[in-house]
Amino acid sequence: MPYLLNLLYLLLLLIAFPWLLWQAVRKGKYRRGYGAKFWGLVPRRTSEKTGLWFHAVSVGEVNLLAPLLKRIQVQQPDWECVVSTTTLTGMELARKKYPHLTVFYCPLDFSWAAATAMRRIRPDVLVLAELELWPNLVRAAKKNGAKVAVVNGRLGEKSFHGYRRIRRFVARMLKKLDLIAVQDETYAKRFRDLGALPETIHVTGSIKYDGAQTDRQNPATRRLAALAGITAEDAVFLAGSTQEPEEAAALKIFQRLSPEFPNLRLIIVPRHPERFETVAKLLDQSGVPWQRRTLLDHPSPLIPHPSSLPRILLVDVVGELGAWWGTAQIAFVGGSFGSRGGQNMIEPAAYGAAVSFGPNTWNFRDIVTAMLDREAAVVVNNPAELEQFVRRCLIQPDYAAELGRRAQALVQSQMGATERTLNLLTAVT
Repeated sequence: MPYLLNLLYLLLLLIAFPWLLWQAVRKGKYRRGYGAKFWGLVPRRTSEKTGLWFHAVSVGEVNLLAPLLKRIQVQQPDWECVVSTTTLTGMELARKKYPHLTVFYCPLDFSWAAATAMRRIRPDVLVLAELELWPNLVRAAKKNGAKVAVVNGRLGEKSFHGYRRIRRFVARMLKKLDLIAVQDETYAKRFRDLGALPETIHVTGSIKYDGAQTDRQNPATRRLAALAGITAEDAVFLAGSTQEPEEAAALKIFQRLSPEFPNLRLIIVPRHPERFETVAKLLDQSGVPWQRRTLLDHPSPLIPHPSSLPRILLVDVVGELGAWWGTAQIAFVGGSFGSRGGQNMIEPAAYGAAVSFGPNTWNFRDIVTAMLDREAAVVVNNPAELEQFVRRCLIQPDYAAELGRRAQALVQSQMGATERTLNLLTAVT
């Protein structure tokens, strides 16, 4: 079976090579980490401490692990944790977020790469964030005597139906897992239906709630607000984790509403850093004054005092969105007008912002359902409805405040998954 998988992966790589090359040349992707990815030449762990290898695919999963790794540092100081990721943006964020940990690119699921990486890391437990099951990596972990755990597990309906078509193969892999800590009972049932051992499945809730900051006066948010010249009189409309054409929609809404509401400010945070320049060109073409986040840290005579900065800010750095949400009264969570399936809406909810998102949020269906059931968010089906929502929040600040209060209360009621997950990890370690 490993050799058949290796052949399949090689064929897929050959088919995808032109696209990968184009991405590398045009967008700077896939240029690094070849030794780790193809040969498993990851950093060698030399200590004899209990080792946990956490794998986080990209930015979302890297952020997700923060409360769990922080709790481990306090409650299990004798554990040695390392973090792997797959994407360039995930790597950049992980190194920034966890400077005290070893961070590296996860090997591709070739049998030789997975085996080499496993021998070099020597983990006692391989911990996979959400669901990132690679057969050769799991097989290498078990062969080297490591336990395998899934934390904050989720299994969307689309993935579930896809896995059911190859249930016999998936069941064999799921039976190798020692722990499957899932977000809710719906996901637990799907794992059981696919053949996972029932005794390994536990419902813990979502760690994402625990990682959310609820205090707008936290140091990071206060620093950013001061840099941007945001005051208590400003009404900040933040469009975060956006993709095309959501930035254009947010800009048009600002242009239409700002003459009527001079205290309105717009902050745009694109989901992918390779789109920063595209959005910058869009803002240039609009003729509306705007400012780059990257220039705020380096004052010069060309940059005005924060109190007189443009009222549109493009956040062209990675890893700050969580703190910027704390400046917003009105939030639009991107990736929800297009085909991406939404982005994490917990962070703006935790700050008590009036949260909105588009209709396409299947990647966060459980969270969306909870928020809508408690009337803690609003679905806007198109840019026109988003404009109506922003206008209503500006005209009726009490409406926006109550929406935010319900959102924050929901987040606070769901906290505790990190502690439950750590207890389960301790039991299998």
